[in-house]
Amino acid sequence: MTKVLILGAHGKIARLAENQLLTKTDHQLTLFLRHANRLDVSDAARETVVEGDATDQASLEKAMQGQDIVYANLGNHDIEKQAKTVVAAMKASGVKRLIWISTLGIYDEVPGKYGQWNHQMLDGGYLETYSAAAKVIEASGLDYTLVRPAWLSNKDIVSYETTQKGEPFKGTEVSRKSIADFVVSLINDPTKEIGHSVGVDQPGTDGDKPSFY
Repeated sequence: MTKVLILGAHGKIARLAENQLLTKTDHQLTLFLRHANRLDVSDAARETVVEGDATDQASLEKAMQGQDIVYANLGNHDIEKQAKTVVAAMKASGVKRLIWISTLGIYDEVPGKYGQWNHQMLDGGYLETYSAAAKVIEASGLDYTLVRPAWLSNKDIVSYETTQKGEPFKGTEVSRKSIADFVVSLINDPTKEIGHSVGVDQPGTDGDKPSFY
């Protein structure tokens, strides 16, 4: 049994990962989010809900007590500040393993016309802040895994392939269900992909932009 702290627990990928963890593992989950009343607990014996802000180090440190893994499903314009606060709280709490959801394009690793389209869609504040947050995680000294999904769909499919930092990104899209499955695989084997930044896409989705654009 592993104790997992999920930051940003109301997010779509986080909810999918939560459901899979409850269904297929015996892990204990702590669900951390800003507005606790937005979340219904599925299994009160295995889930604890904590209301807090990921830029509040004291709240994070309290939630991290006794945890084995932190899975951060955070976002918005505060992502760099969130990264700094999460890293500081983990170091203060003695928790080493971090799974951090980022985005594709933070290393300018998306090739061709798709890369140009991705810049057009995400430049101007989004890619820059996610790139800055990733640098914080990579310099943290923690046992981190950065996850860089392709453009996300709600398709009911689990199908994905991965690339590593320094390799060209592959497909244009991936399902949220696939990202959740990848996160769960890292939780189930915390020794996988330590110190790696992993691109995740659905095989066979190469093109100039995702199919839903």
